[in-house]
Amino acid sequence: MTIPSLPDTAVVLGARVDDWRAAVREAGRALTRSGATRAEYADRMIAVIEEFGAYVVIAPGLALAHARPGPDVRREGLAVVTLSEAVPFGHPHNDPVAVVVGLAVSNADEHVASVAKLANAFNDSGIVARVAAASSAAEVRSILGIDDEAGAGS
Repeated sequence: MTIPSLPDTAVVLGARVDDWRAAVREAGRALTRSGATRAEYADRMIAVIEEFGAYVVIAPGLALAHARPGPDVRREGLAVVTLSEAVPFGHPHNDPVAVVVGLAVSNADEHVASVAKLANAFNDSGIVARVAAASSAAEVRSILGIDDEAGAGS
């Protein structure tokens, strides 16, 4: 299993948001644009954080927004949103967040495998800052080690 592809339509650089909900909604819109989810998925990602807290902030400056598989997930998908100004999610150690990764999976096995792959991609402590500073979708894919063929021109 590999990290899902990251089409240009699923990358938003320098988004201006007022709070964490707007940041997650931006990731949801990117997933919907890419065809991975329906619009309602963003609401479910927000509901997960409202219910379970800021555990989605998995590293300093990095949130992995996601929800369980459901009818609003068309296929596995990934989105990356960098924020022009970092926003707090309420995490005691890893706030504020500058990069939001949106993840959609269609079954539980994919969920566990995708989260593990993404966690490995972000093991390098400098990678969040590099993604936050990226100036193109291709650069984001390169930093994360995602095959460029799937993303270019999508």
